[in-house]
This record gives sequence, structure tokens and C-alpha cells, in this order.
Amino acid sequence: MICRILHPGQFATVQDGGRRGHLQEGIPVAGAMDELSLRVANMLVGNDEGAAGLELTLVGPTLRFDEQALIALAGADLGMSAEGTYLPLWRPICISGGTTLSATSAVRGCRGYLAVAGAIDVPPVLGSRSTYVRAALGGVEGRALKRGDMLPIGAQSELSRRVGSSVVESRGGGRVAVGRWGASSALIPFFTAAAVIRVIEGQHAHLLTSESVERLWSTEFRVGAQSDRMGYRLEGGSLELTTPTELLSEGVTFGTVQLPPGGNPIVLMADRQTTGGYPRIGEVASVDLPLLAQLKAGDRLRFRPVSLDEAQRLYLAREDNLNQARAAIALHHH
Repeated sequence: MICRILHPGQFATVQDGGRRGHLQEGIPVAGAMDELSLRVANMLVGNDEGAAGLELTLVGPTLRFDEQALIALAGADLGMSAEGTYLPLWRPICISGGTTLSATSAVRGCRGYLAVAGAIDVPPVLGSRSTYVRAALGGVEGRALKRGDMLPIGAQSELSRRVGSSVVESRGGGRVAVGRWGASSALIPFFTAAAVIRVIEGQHAHLLTSESVERLWSTEFRVGAQSDRMGYRLEGGSLELTTPTELLSEGVTFGTVQLPPGGNPIVLMADRQTTGGYPRIGEVASVDLPLLAQLKAGDRLRFRPVSLDEAQRLYLAREDNLNQARAAIALHHH
């Protein structure tokens, strides 16, 4: 099966769970910015959770599958429809072959995800199909999608076939069939343009002045216009160190909050570099990375302190919800 891109939208790329195991070679993980949304979308169509799908930014694409396809949409609502029929998020949907899907712009959040049963089957590069544009790795020629691209879709799993069959039964003769079930509310983040992001105190937080520590937790920051998949530059509150400090470069991760000399924090994102020499004043809790990933330039956020133990508890609770959902889908379609 082929997915043909008729119009790419603003910035659409192939992304999966990331290119892991190559940090020592200076190669970023990349992968989906909002990994939770891609995982849930894949789960709904019977794929492995880390399988390759589409990440759609701000303005969605127009595309067509040449055969019947089982898809799921998650993340930001980009107003996706199939020849006039609105396609809801967080539910499996069966689309007849030759049906044109089109989207508008993001209503809430900024990144939508489209998973298709069988997953996008572009050639893997270093163990991942994720697109890392800065180094032209993965995806389709290492770039954002463009008009005329044809994406191969892999073979469906047995679970995908069973999910698809159950959804088709509800079609009633139409070209679009929407599943009667979907992701539970416990798995669906609430995206907002004024997010509260929980942060663990970073290794170098003690270098901040007492006034800057107060500003870190009380300031409403804005996502700057120069933000991208590599990092978010925050505006609205300048922070200071007690004394100028030179540091050796150290490993960084998705959600590391760095403080460059200008005083405006930077939060590292999916395409982050592998090491950094700026003071690391915080680390975003994993459970809040999806909320962070859905912010766009001009959106606002506040940081809220959280302990490492609490951040781990929240993460394990989320993973438990995902495990329960995965087991329920498999049991329902056994």
C-alpha cells in the first residue's frame, strides 16, 4: 500500500520512537516530539508503539491511500477530514482506498500524529525511520515531506487486521468507518497555550542567585519565535548566576533546561544536541514532555518544582495506564 502526499502542509515528517544508541557518536535521538501521542495512535491501529508515523506541524497535509487503510489520529487537532467527514482523534478509523484526507490548522496544540496499520515503511537509518532534518537522516531523503512523495506502508500485524475488521463492521456502506471505542481519558493529555510544566531541580540550579530561583518558579515564560525541534528559547524572565561559571560539556536530554549567558532559558527538545556546556538548571519531568512538545511560538508556560521521586511515580503511573490499554485492545480483539 502507498500513501501519496498531495500537499505536505506546513512541516510534515516521518517520525518513530527515535534513533537510540548513537549518542556517543554525536547523533541525536530525534523521534516524535510528542512521543505519547504517537505511541497511543500506533496502539489504536495494532502497531508496535514505536512504529513510524507522520508528525504534522500546525497546518496538516492532504494525502491519499491507494488501498483501504486503518488509521488513528492523535495529538493536536488539525481538523482532518475525509471528503467532508470529520475524523475524530484518539480512535481507530477505517478509510476506503482512494479517499482523499485533508486537514486545516491546529485548533489546540501544534503537532498532530497520524499512524497507519502496518506503519510507514521507509528505509531505516541507524535503526530508526525518524527524520533528522539537520543531518538529512531518515524519513524521506532526510527532509520534510513534499508534494508527490509516495510513502510505502508495511504489512499489517494480525492485531491490526482484527482491529480493522471490527471497525469496518460499523461502516454501514460509507467510505469512512470510525471505531466505537478509543483511548481512555487517562491517556489523553489536555493541551493548552498556557501550560504548567513540572521540573526537577538541575545539577547546576545552586549556581542561580536567590532572586533568579524565585523568578524561575514564578515567571510566566513565552516560547520564542526562534524555537524549533532542537530547543525552545524562552522569553519573559532573565535569570542570573551568582558568578560567571565555565563548565565542561556534559550529556543532555529531552527536557534539559539550560541557561546560556544571555539569561533566557532554553529547553532542549527531540532534535537536541548530545552534549552541552551551559548550566543545567532543570530537567522537565517525562510525563510533561507531551505538554511541552505541543507549545508553539508565543505560547506561555510556568515551571513548577517536582521531586525526582514524584516525577518517577507519575511516569510509572502513566506507563501502567498504557500497559492496561495495550492489554485491553489485545483482549478485545483476541
